[in-house]
Amino acid sequence: MNIGNFLFRCLYFFLPAYITNMSANLSRKIRFLKFLGVPVDFEKKIKGAPIFGTHKTWRGVIAGIIMGIFTTYFQRWLYKFSFIQNNSLVPYDKINIFIFGFLISFGAIFGDLLFAFLKRRRKIPPGAPWIPFDQTNYVIGAFLILLPYLGIDIIYWVTILLLTLFLHLLFNYLGYCLGLSRAKL
Repeated sequence: MNIGNFLFRCLYFFLPAYITNMSANLSRKIRFLKFLGVPVDFEKKIKGAPIFGTHKTWRGVIAGIIMGIFTTYFQRWLYKFSFIQNNSLVPYDKINIFIFGFLISFGAIFGDLLFAFLKRRRKIPPGAPWIPFDQTNYVIGAFLILLPYLGIDIIYWVTILLLTLFLHLLFNYLGYCLGLSRAKL
């Protein structure tokens, strides 16, 4: 297997988590889901600090998980093509696609919430950088949730973690250079 196929396998496997992460953030723009804009922690606090913060909403959780599950169904549809079959870490025709989609999506959300919780304990405000955890929290969460379900070799997980960090920093920097983002990180 060459490096290109290896990287494709990593990115393709983790695509539902990437979509989940993006969908959770973009769900703020979906007007018909406005009623779900309630904070996950219901604005409760621990020792005066928010549990997660008002920016972590049920709308993001639900939209992210739904889009992640849809992504896994699309991947299963693509599995009929030999290139995808030969370069998939997951045998999409042999697993329960709904459970896989839910677990990888829930794992991504879990990681995001876990590190939001830790960030609040460290008194880091929402939106303030916490490198490398802001960029990789959903990889760690998906790893923890999927570990008992799938026997994916650790080299793939380490590669996904490093790729995610690199791609996040690269695209954020490009967005900053193009005037699309205020943050340099």
